Amino acid sequence: MIKNYIKTALRFLLKNKTFSFINIIGLAAGTLCCLYILLYVQDQYSYDRHFKDAGNIYRITSNMNFRGDKRKGAATSPPTAPTMKADFNEVLQYARVVNSGLVGTKQHLVRYKEKSFYETDALFADPGFFDIFTYHFVNGDSRNPLKDPYNIVLLKPMADKLFGTENPVGKMISIDNAYGKHDFKVTAVIDESLGKSHLHGNMFIAMNSGGIGAYVNTDQTWSGNNFVFSYIKLRPNTNVTAFQNKLPAFLNKYGAQELKNLGMQKELILQPVTKIHTTPGFEIELSPAVNPSFLYILILIAVLIQVIACINFMNLSTARASKRAKEVGVRKVIGASQSNLITQFLGESFLLSFIGVALALPLLILAMPYLNQITHTDIQLCLFSNYRIWVLLSALIVITGLVAGSYPAFYLSAFKSIKVIKGNFTSHVSAAGIRRSLVVFQFVLSIVLITGIIVIYSQLNFIKNKDLGFDKNQKLVFSFYTGETQGKMANFANDLRQLADIKAVTKSDNYPGQLVLQDHGVYPPGGNMTTAVDADNMASDEHFLKTTGIKLIAGRDFTQNDSGKVIINETLLKKLGLTLKTAIGTRLYTQYLPNPVTYVEIAGVMKDFNYNSLHNAIRPFMLAYNPNRGDLSNLIVAANSSNYKTLLSQIEALWHKDVPSAPFEYSFLDEEVNKQYTAEITLSQIINTFTLMAILISCLGLFGLAAFSAEQRNKEIGIRKVLGASVTGLVRLLSIDFLKLVLIAMIIATPIAWWGMDKWLQAFAYRIPISWWMFGLAGLIAVCIAMFTVSFQAIKAALVNPVKSLKSE
Repeated sequence: MIKNYIKTALRFLLKNKTFSFINIIGLAAGTLCCLYILLYVQDQYSYDRHFKDAGNIYRITSNMNFRGDKRKGAATSPPTAPTMKADFNEVLQYARVVNSGLVGTKQHLVRYKEKSFYETDALFADPGFFDIFTYHFVNGDSRNPLKDPYNIVLLKPMADKLFGTENPVGKMISIDNAYGKHDFKVTAVIDESLGKSHLHGNMFIAMNSGGIGAYVNTDQTWSGNNFVFSYIKLRPNTNVTAFQNKLPAFLNKYGAQELKNLGMQKELILQPVTKIHTTPGFEIELSPAVNPSFLYILILIAVLIQVIACINFMNLSTARASKRAKEVGVRKVIGASQSNLITQFLGESFLLSFIGVALALPLLILAMPYLNQITHTDIQLCLFSNYRIWVLLSALIVITGLVAGSYPAFYLSAFKSIKVIKGNFTSHVSAAGIRRSLVVFQFVLSIVLITGIIVIYSQLNFIKNKDLGFDKNQKLVFSFYTGETQGKMANFANDLRQLADIKAVTKSDNYPGQLVLQDHGVYPPGGNMTTAVDADNMASDEHFLKTTGIKLIAGRDFTQNDSGKVIINETLLKKLGLTLKTAIGTRLYTQYLPNPVTYVEIAGVMKDFNYNSLHNAIRPFMLAYNPNRGDLSNLIVAANSSNYKTLLSQIEALWHKDVPSAPFEYSFLDEEVNKQYTAEITLSQIINTFTLMAILISCLGLFGLAAFSAEQRNKEIGIRKVLGASVTGLVRLLSIDFLKLVLIAMIIATPIAWWGMDKWLQAFAYRIPISWWMFGLAGLIAVCIAMFTVSFQAIKAALVNPVKSLKSE
């Protein structure tokens, strides 16, 4: 019987090629999108789950409240983790990690023999790091590879680049950075073959190797210096809730007085390591986190695309019911039961679903590089090593087959045999109504996705063109990563100022678009640290405002030898309770015990500018004059050139003259600013791609229904043409029903799209208003797409010679 069902199904598919083509291509395209999205979501949720006893590993995060200024930090103060290990028996091991790039040393000049290059992503880590986190050791011993000072563990790609085919273990390499030049012993080489992690580093350096590591090991601050990523591994079967409840008393024991002196509140929160990658919202992170809402949206898009493909099958199957009515009647007369017919039609649906999935797999393999480029991932389709893929494929076939085939199977099997054999079969009104409802549903989804594209594009365009309070255009940024190169900044800057196309040059410890990590409380005369305002700060020279185009609204700019002077922004001015008249010359004090009170003096007030992402409101900020500070490692260069090729060649020549030991590297400030919105740009690209797929699949179904409609009204069209109807009139007649459905879809989609995009825009402190034209444009696009699809069949039907249509009458 099953063999007979398969034979009948194949015969029907081959006989109805257009029907089969539309359904197979629609299901293949839908399955391709659905499968990739599910693989992508699975990949994002897989981070850090490969670690041994991952369920017992937690990161210590910090919630801070500085007199109403609330901050959520993924890191905490240096002594927290080791003290927790000493105080609590529940803690089996701890490890602290410091990303050197987040504390001012983004790149490191690495040398071995004659090879030298800059390398990023260096992590300083405690000796217990590899006791907690599981890596595959390619070379070396996994036991205590970071135990001794100046030990280093390399990631395999870096080791290959540096040593080639040599065994790196035991070899000495030289690393030159802002902390000086030191020799390190390679103790091991690891790779990331076990799985992905938020802890990505090209180099893992022993914490007790001087520099920032030495500072972390000796610092005993419990309120500030929240830049150390701290991890603990709890003993098996530890009650995490009970342990979490002990932390307020723990923090109070060591940091109560310090926090009280600052008027600050702090809370330590344990975060499961398996949830780090999918928990955004922290001020600093070792690697970008993905928003679960984004993943939920992708899953919803995957489901909806597959549903759209299933709707095509349902619509076309019920629309062509008259073609199979007599077959059903004959089968029933010779003894087939309704359950037999349901099995047959579901079998056809499963067969189509199987063919669609089989076709989707090679297409997905071909499309994978393009899709990975859009999503910025490296997902691999491992058919033979990942059993989950086969489970996923089987589930897709079964669910798609059931969803697509259930309604047609029950609908077709319910025909009355006597009526259909006599030839008086008429399509049920309910079936036509359901078909129209499903078409409306398809276009509701399409219009919502199109609206999403319009809103996201508008917000990104707003971000691109918004006045940020500084001029980001025609600005070059040069970074100096080693003590040697920093000593040559002044000569390079002076030489740049001699070029005709260079307007200004300034040096600073940071620049707009980069995360500002330094902050401290300041208060005016009459206040104290319990009333201080927490202010972000940067250090620079007297050229910063001129170079960046930031407007001064009161007081004066820095001048040479302006030691102890600061320029504050409008937000800090208001928080301090000062005015433009009273601010100039006011001293701002700060004190972190046991250090004595220090102060700076306000020289000027600058207009607020967005030095960080537009996701966040502008915070209190001050620019300090300190050109001789050791961590001023960036040069910002304002240019005015119409020929950048020539200008850059001139700058490169000066670089090789002044800084011959370092490679010539630079970036554009506007590109650095735009990097803050990588997640939104990725979301836009993903939605663009999959919305296009959803629309194409919808159009395939609409094309099939339009063809069926024209076929059913073939004789009517012939009679109307004989009676004088024009081609335009006939096209309008055949298209109007579909146009009504799209307009209904637009009415339903508008509130849904408004609600969804309003929620998405809440993530931005600065955002566009949602306007009526966005929904109107989405609806117009949907109408045009639908009319183009339907009109093709309508025009084809209207141009047919009426003699052919009526020759049997």
